[in-house]
Amino acid sequence: MAIQLQGIVVIVGNYGSGKTEVAINLALACRRAEAHVRVIDLDLVNPYFRTREARYLLKAHDIELILPPAPYLHADLPVLSPAVSGAIRSPGPLTILDVGGDDVGATVLASLADAFRGHTIDMLQVVNPNRPNTDSVAGCQAMRIEIETAAQLAVTGWIGNAHLMEETSPDTIVAGYGFASELSRASGLPLSFITAPMALVGSLGDEAFDCPVLPIQRQLVPPWLLAEKITVPDSRTPGGATDIG
Repeated sequence: MAIQLQGIVVIVGNYGSGKTEVAINLALACRRAEAHVRVIDLDLVNPYFRTREARYLLKAHDIELILPPAPYLHADLPVLSPAVSGAIRSPGPLTILDVGGDDVGATVLASLADAFRGHTIDMLQVVNPNRPNTDSVAGCQAMRIEIETAAQLAVTGWIGNAHLMEETSPDTIVAGYGFASELSRASGLPLSFITAPMALVGSLGDEAFDCPVLPIQRQLVPPWLLAEKITVPDSRTPGGATDIG
């Protein structure tokens, strides 16, 4: 079952939901399906897990990534370039917006109301039932209301991203699907898709899911775990980098 998305897709969720990993892997999957994909990094809150950290990977797969101006790439400032609003006004086949966590991160969307006008927006909320505040249907609903209020946009669907990091098992995915299905029924919003680690997708073949499954390959590693490879600015190329290790 293929994931069917087009136009403007906004990825939101609480801190720690894994929404940026979802956004990156979704972009890669859609690109493999030969879609023209563009990603806008609107995470102005989290200093560690942002789409911009995967910019070289996305570029290698011919995925356009729109970022804040270069001097602000690692700054937690609400800096939006004209390229952001321009890309939203002309989104092409698929433009994915990766937004910061919780209602605080979603506030930036309200400032783009003029750019959104006239477009259909799919705002998908990522939920991991193994995280605090989204371990119950009521908690997910409360988070949805907070995000919608801050963004001045309505959530249109759910993304089930159940995992326990390295401890994730097929049972984790199946239980997470059950939770996301219950959330979908309670909210009246569709379950757009669920995720599963790429290494486990084959073992889920006998399970019946009534929605697509997005294989996830971890692309982002926090700096305290990144000991083997260090990336430093390359003065020869603006915005470039040199890998050491």
